[in-house]
Amino acid sequence: MLGIHDLGLFIVSGLLLNIAPGPDSILIMTRSATQGWRAGCAAALGIGAGTCVHVLAAALGLSALLAGSAMAFTVVKWIGAAYLVYIGLAMLLARRGTDAAAPVQTIASLPLRKVFAQGFLTNVLNPKVALFFLAFVPQFIAPDAPHKALAFLALGAIFNLNGMLWCNGLAVFTALASRRLNLGGAVSRWLNRGIGALFLSFGVKLALSDARS
Repeated sequence: MLGIHDLGLFIVSGLLLNIAPGPDSILIMTRSATQGWRAGCAAALGIGAGTCVHVLAAALGLSALLAGSAMAFTVVKWIGAAYLVYIGLAMLLARRGTDAAAPVQTIASLPLRKVFAQGFLTNVLNPKVALFFLAFVPQFIAPDAPHKALAFLALGAIFNLNGMLWCNGLAVFTALASRRLNLGGAVSRWLNRGIGALFLSFGVKLALSDARS
């Protein structure tokens, strides 16, 4: 159908790629641990919305333009890297709350709509995601497919659906685990600093990348 082949392999590969840790997963886990599963799911939905943008852009050929234009790639890359570094620094520099008896949550709580926006921006400002779809999805579309754009959109929708199942499951699991562990203040602060350092490393890695890596 639509010239799609090896659909089972595509689904399995997509699941494995979604499970691989990255800034999206870290953001979901962070929001779930500090604000509960609703915030984690809001971040996951924002990431899913960002993925939709990448899929649509790749289907329309915009990702090819991004890959072919060094200037376009560099601009998007630096914006995305700066945003990841900003998140990392915010977590590293966050201070402990004034109420010593309250559970320590060093990451500022945000309204769910802002958590959604944070997830969206984390995903959509990463040009590597756009190039990933451009390189990965066409491998499962026959060269003589009559409607390549529709096939691309269909595979992108399947990939995103799998991703949303994993991401929302990760959000719920992280929230439940965080509640059970009930980490102390010092452990919580160092955990948040570690996650902040991860975001910084993701931002630096993105800033040093190029369209061929």
